[in-house]
Amino acid sequence: MLNVSLRQLRTFVVAARHLNFARAAEELHLTAPAVSMQIRDLETAVGLPVLERSGRTMSLTTTGEYLLVYARRVIATMKEAEDTIARLRGVQVGRITIGMVGTAQYFVPRMLAQFRKHYPGIEVRLTVGNRDQLDRQLHDREIDLAIMGRPPRELDVRSEAFAANPLAVIAGADHPLVNERRILPARLDRELFIVRESGSGTRTAMEAFFREQRIAPPAIMEMSSNETIKQAVIANMGLTLLSLHTLGLELQAGQLVMLDVNGLPLQRAWHVVNLGSLSLSPAANAFRTFVLERGERLLHSMFGLAR
Repeated sequence: MLNVSLRQLRTFVVAARHLNFARAAEELHLTAPAVSMQIRDLETAVGLPVLERSGRTMSLTTTGEYLLVYARRVIATMKEAEDTIARLRGVQVGRITIGMVGTAQYFVPRMLAQFRKHYPGIEVRLTVGNRDQLDRQLHDREIDLAIMGRPPRELDVRSEAFAANPLAVIAGADHPLVNERRILPARLDRELFIVRESGSGTRTAMEAFFREQRIAPPAIMEMSSNETIKQAVIANMGLTLLSLHTLGLELQAGQLVMLDVNGLPLQRAWHVVNLGSLSLSPAANAFRTFVLERGERLLHSMFGLAR
């Protein structure tokens, strides 16, 4: 075990999360063969296999399950050491890992570009996942901060809202409901809906709205990509409920239309979230402060039509 490197442990933790070398490689900005080589070198150092391959499926061995617990501890401890050293250096340098839900990818990169103008010495790494995945990454200390809609209830976190996040029912330009006004929610009960995957904050908000209105529209298709959902709605395959912050270009071009449904848009909020038991590094705290001070103004400049 003395020959195990921190890089191998980090690669193993990501591979164990995805149980897929291609997805792990994408997150780590490596190739799949490079990930496979790191895992193979790790197994050589450990002396036992940590991942078991069976055809196209992959699973953790018993050794891998035990090693994963300790690998996460090692990485978390090293992160704490980095943060402590960063505090001694000051806020001008450092490294932060930010997790964001898929919907936030429409504005977080622009936010980071503005942040980097003020702090060019801070290295930023982005990961994308649904709400459930970010909850787990916060718990495992794999990310410093999360940009998400609904903060976790099961974790001890510090969560602060920084901007409005309106969600509305969206239709293709040729849908029959486009020209109707003050549509009763009960009218949606007969419509087909394209929905986000289970675990998505958008899916949770949609289901909560349907429960409140006592309706149950049929879901004809489940997709994990906002872009794919938008294309399906443009093709008139059904309706959907999405954040207006995903729809700037399509609304302006007239490809998609926000339906005038009573009780909508749902007024939710964007939050910046971090684990309450973990002190933020100067770099992470600088980004958190930047988001709280400038996030709402940035979103308004990008999506003024979605106020």
